[in-house]
Amino acid sequence: MKNRSIVANSFNILISLRPTQWLKNLVVFAAIIFSRELFIPSTFLTVFYTFLIFSAASSSMYLVNDLVDKNKDQLHFSKRNRPIASGNLSTRSVLSVALILIVTSLAAASYISNYLFFILLVYLAIQLLYTFWLKNVIVLDVLAIALAFMLRIFAGSVVVLTPLSAWLILTTMMLALFLGIGKRRSELTLLSGIAASHRKTLLSYPVQLLDGLAFMMATATLITYSLFTFNSPETIQREVFASFFPRTLASPKMLMVTIPIVVYGIFRYLYLIFEKSEGESPEKVFLTDRPLFASVILWLVSVIFILYFFST
Repeated sequence: MKNRSIVANSFNILISLRPTQWLKNLVVFAAIIFSRELFIPSTFLTVFYTFLIFSAASSSMYLVNDLVDKNKDQLHFSKRNRPIASGNLSTRSVLSVALILIVTSLAAASYISNYLFFILLVYLAIQLLYTFWLKNVIVLDVLAIALAFMLRIFAGSVVVLTPLSAWLILTTMMLALFLGIGKRRSELTLLSGIAASHRKTLLSYPVQLLDGLAFMMATATLITYSLFTFNSPETIQREVFASFFPRTLASPKMLMVTIPIVVYGIFRYLYLIFEKSEGESPEKVFLTDRPLFASVILWLVSVIFILYFFST
């Protein structure tokens, strides 16, 4: 019985760490992907360690957040089944694991880079502010989510001293805001009558405002990504490119080819938000919606092919 209890407790802790949310931390690879350093072993390993550090740190914050929101989550149609909300994990166990993850991630970050340690410290501070205050303040709640994404992309850059494109930074910010607003819009629809008891800010957000912001951020994401591809370095010599294509199409900015894929992905996500109300959990939407998943994989494969196998 004791062994069975230990296994059950370990499984509940693993669920509470929300491993599917670690997908967000993959953004740390953005800098080395677009700087064509992805396949350099030392660079890749450093960024991979950064990914693990942010996964540990973010999981610690999920534990704290679930503990703070325990009573509210019990009113939610799906969150009430989480181990903490359902009472399957004790407060002591949750806090102990969270503290271990925080200390471990900070220690590992300081070992890799002082810059990473500082960024992680700021990240944890923002997440704690979000848990205890910012998530109850209209607009600031979404901005906090976007800032957490920005810190991830900066972390992936500073650990290998790889410069970031200003347009890539803006694209990441606009995308994070789009996902955050989509999350609020879906929550407002799904929770309807119990929205106020679960999250106070949902009553402060008019539906029309969330709709307008969602379309605004979707447009901003498309514009900034398009400008990022327009301003990206040439992937192939102009003379070589012109020998294969008509002069009217002889642009070596091959990343522009990925714009239609991004357009489809954004439009698909808008459809899921407004038609199916599935934007509450972006990582779940990504993993369960086949067209969206396929578009993201196609975009990633296209980017890697263009940057690493279609350049001279």
